[in-house]
Amino acid sequence: MYVPAHFSADDAEVAELLAGCDAADLVTNTPRGLLATFLPVLYDPAVGEHGAILAHVARNNDQWREPASGESLFIVHGPDAYVSPSWYASKAEHGRVVPTWNYLTAHVYGRLVVHDDPAWVESMVRRLTDRHEHGRDPSWSVDDAPAAFVAGQLRAIVGLELVISRVEAKAKMSQNRPGADRAGVVEGYRAQGDATMAEAVRKASR
Repeated sequence: MYVPAHFSADDAEVAELLAGCDAADLVTNTPRGLLATFLPVLYDPAVGEHGAILAHVARNNDQWREPASGESLFIVHGPDAYVSPSWYASKAEHGRVVPTWNYLTAHVYGRLVVHDDPAWVESMVRRLTDRHEHGRDPSWSVDDAPAAFVAGQLRAIVGLELVISRVEAKAKMSQNRPGADRAGVVEGYRAQGDATMAEAVRKASR
């Protein structure tokens, strides 16, 4: 990933991005070429030196069957949005401005482990469900479904674990613009109702 120094994400930003990630793109290099699947994921910081990303795929998805060559990759997406030059104070000063895109992303590399093991898969599915059902009223639990039905569903999926070896992350949030331009971007996002991007740019400007 190309990461200019002013767009480099620090360890705290990376940890927050991975902990908050709900889904990501898995890319593997296989004898059939590159394969990719968008998957719901969980980040487990307790695995190995750098943590792991846990997921599952349909048993009929060939990506888990095809041996991955070298490192595999999860592409994690944070917030992103268009930047209008009309938000920049410098537009009125000299007009030498162009549109761009702000975003937060991480390329998470590691060794892909396949878990064709009902116990591992059930544990991961329960953790994933608990994460997304937490705080809902009413909430749903795996135990709300008939045991035989759950067992059949679990047989139809295969677990995946990317044991992380390295992370390349980029937080492009207008840090290369003058302060007045950054303030204009924050206000531009707020005006269009995008509080998430407004806060991301504000935090990156500190």
